[in-house]
Amino acid sequence: MKMKFLPLVASFATLFAVAQTPCDSGMAAGYPCDGFDLQSKISLSQMGASGGNDSWGWTDPDGGKEYALVGLDNGTAFIDISDPINPVYLGKLPTYSSSSIWRDIKVYQNYAFVVSEAGGHGMQIFDLTRLRNVANPPETFTEDAHYFGISGVHNIVINEETGYAYSVGGGDFNGGPHIINIQDPLNPVFAGGYSGGGYTHDAQVVVYNGPDSDYTGHEIFFGSNASHVEIVDVTDKTNPVQISSFTYPTTGYTHQNWLTEDQKYMLLGDEGDEFDFGFNTRTIIFDLTDLNNPQLHMEYFGETASVDHNIYVVGDKFYLANYSSGLRVVDISDIDNGNVTPYGYFDTFPSNNNANYGGSWNVYPFFESGNIVISGDGGFTLAIDQTLLSTTDVVISNFSLTPNPAYNKLTINSKNEPLTQVEIYNVLGQRVMNINLSSTSSSENIDISSLNSGMYLVKINNLSTKRLIVK
Repeated sequence: MKMKFLPLVASFATLFAVAQTPCDSGMAAGYPCDGFDLQSKISLSQMGASGGNDSWGWTDPDGGKEYALVGLDNGTAFIDISDPINPVYLGKLPTYSSSSIWRDIKVYQNYAFVVSEAGGHGMQIFDLTRLRNVANPPETFTEDAHYFGISGVHNIVINEETGYAYSVGGGDFNGGPHIINIQDPLNPVFAGGYSGGGYTHDAQVVVYNGPDSDYTGHEIFFGSNASHVEIVDVTDKTNPVQISSFTYPTTGYTHQNWLTEDQKYMLLGDEGDEFDFGFNTRTIIFDLTDLNNPQLHMEYFGETASVDHNIYVVGDKFYLANYSSGLRVVDISDIDNGNVTPYGYFDTFPSNNNANYGGSWNVYPFFESGNIVISGDGGFTLAIDQTLLSTTDVVISNFSLTPNPAYNKLTINSKNEPLTQVEIYNVLGQRVMNINLSSTSSSENIDISSLNSGMYLVKINNLSTKRLIVK
């Protein structure tokens, strides 16, 4: 796999409590980990908040910059992560009404849509392109538009293909989806609702292209409704039609769900079963080959007793915000055969892995860079799969770096051939050193005193790339 290069960005004053730290012997800056490195971290206090919750992301189509959107008790924080080891807290959009621990954010086109359970909050709409030109961060932002058709709601779901938003867990439609046309983002319009399934806590809405050909091309709502799962055809916003409603064994609190990319399986998190039944973290997986008759495919039990919160799928892995166990990543490449296995983790709540509501509320794993946002009690944390920082074009073990981590001086040794060129890149893909060697030596001492502390990639003889930590 080729190393991904990120664009060069101007550097503002940065605020982070913990800088880039590799996962070494199961720890990174005091946080338990396996296969995931810490890129950076910003505390709640640095964002002027006492509580953290949801998160989402936005990639600017004009240049590819990545931004994290982090829910706080008193507003929504915007963080420039285009330099992942030096994130910039750009500022906050304050809550519309009162503070609340429950806040949710989604993105459509270049706009953020923010809801909260705070009374009278409604839906805030913020033009994310304003983040391109923040002269003196952190700023206090104002909304660009507001939707007053809802008050306090638990969550907002957006189908980016169709331009419809679904607020759920509110005061109308028995707590079911209140549907809003946001195709003109600054002028949202009420489009319909569905009350037949009762209260919906969270949902995913897709234009269906899965195995059940009866619904190909339909807009389908998959809702986690506290006591059951509700699947609804919402193609006609004025007349949603229930497809199926089903339960599963040992239900605690049906919390949130996400589909695999082929839409064959639904992964469901139950927020109450770890408390009620003493399970380790349980993910319930349903076969949706027939949307009218979903079948329980399997249950996956995690490695700890922590409570599961939000699940997302990218490719052959699912990414779980696992409260006191932080980010957990699970391999689902052989889900058809019932083989689901742990892949790695980054634990933002090192004090315990018990069943409680402390720790990670949400993760956002959809950035092209591979950087993963973790949000919750720990504020903002950015982690990344180690393989994305240590992949090489050609893997050759004939070269070695000592010491590693290194400080000021680095020795490069070659077993079988003379050293001819050494290139060092930072994690933005910028070449920071290029040394051409004319000798026939198989060992060279390199002065790295000009390099800042952090993680680098060292390319040797244009053949092998190795990871270097500079202290």
